[in-house]
Amino acid sequence: MGKFVVRRLLLLVPILLGLSVLVFGYVRALPGGPADALLGERSTPEKKAQIEHLYGLDRPIYVQYGKFLERAVRLDFGTSITTQRPVSAEIRSRFPATVELSAAGLLFAVGGGIPLGYAAARRYQSWFDNASVVLSLLGISIPVFFLAFLLKYLFAVKLGWLPSVGRQDPALIADHPTGFYVLDGILTGNLAASVDAIRHLVLPGLALGSIPLAIITRITRASVLEVTNEDYVRTAESKGLTRRVITRRHVLRNAMLPVVTVIGLQTGLLLSGAVLTEIVFAWGGMGQFMYDAIFSRDFAVLQGGILFIAFVFVIVNLLVDLSYGFIDPRVRAR
Repeated sequence: MGKFVVRRLLLLVPILLGLSVLVFGYVRALPGGPADALLGERSTPEKKAQIEHLYGLDRPIYVQYGKFLERAVRLDFGTSITTQRPVSAEIRSRFPATVELSAAGLLFAVGGGIPLGYAAARRYQSWFDNASVVLSLLGISIPVFFLAFLLKYLFAVKLGWLPSVGRQDPALIADHPTGFYVLDGILTGNLAASVDAIRHLVLPGLALGSIPLAIITRITRASVLEVTNEDYVRTAESKGLTRRVITRRHVLRNAMLPVVTVIGLQTGLLLSGAVLTEIVFAWGGMGQFMYDAIFSRDFAVLQGGILFIAFVFVIVNLLVDLSYGFIDPRVRAR
């Protein structure tokens, strides 16, 4: 198992180096620049040259990349031209909001997708199976922002059951030592703050987790159907083993590899793809931060934010890759 882990960790070096090159090149390929965004109509060649010299944009491209890579290793992504704060500090303050929202969406997707997919597979071609297929297709087809507006209109505007925007009621006094509002309420003994944070998480979590829920349901259903028809499952049934034992030892464990892969990919996508959800619900996480940086041509934020999100995506999928060795021992021997 140790060699298996070391091999996977060594693969991170070329992956992250390649990511840094792609991110640096992508940001430089965007039209306009920070000087144009800052100066606007007041832009003149002289003022533009001053801004570019101030941020080192007049240096050769390889010098800019070397400086960017050196800072990235030290987790120093420069200073935002819009907030005048270090990008690393902005990420630390905003990333917990995105993690909390992604965790809510993932909990909804995994908690609903795996049981639904398994139940649909065990009732193959029944009305329940057909309904799960239709609903999963609807879940994949409906855009996240459209579903978010529907949820807000129904549960916040019409019924008034849940809040529509933000992470917590502004009138509620609460401390946030970690930035994770639900956890902060528990740590500080302010359970009312935790409950309020959970209420604010419900609608954006449902909207964000709708597509992963549909995907996980379909993959679980297909995987369980495939495993159920294997010889070792039929052999276990002929031996008189109970349904619970067959499900736990033979069906679910062997069906989980593709499901875990999908969960890992969806986790990375949730962390990086919550832009629309955060904008609709005024969440104030990384998605909103990156959205604003695109329009302000904030190179430092774009470079640091994209690279950080890509790093998180790679780490999540590394953990998924390592989990294969625990689910299926045959993977460790490769």
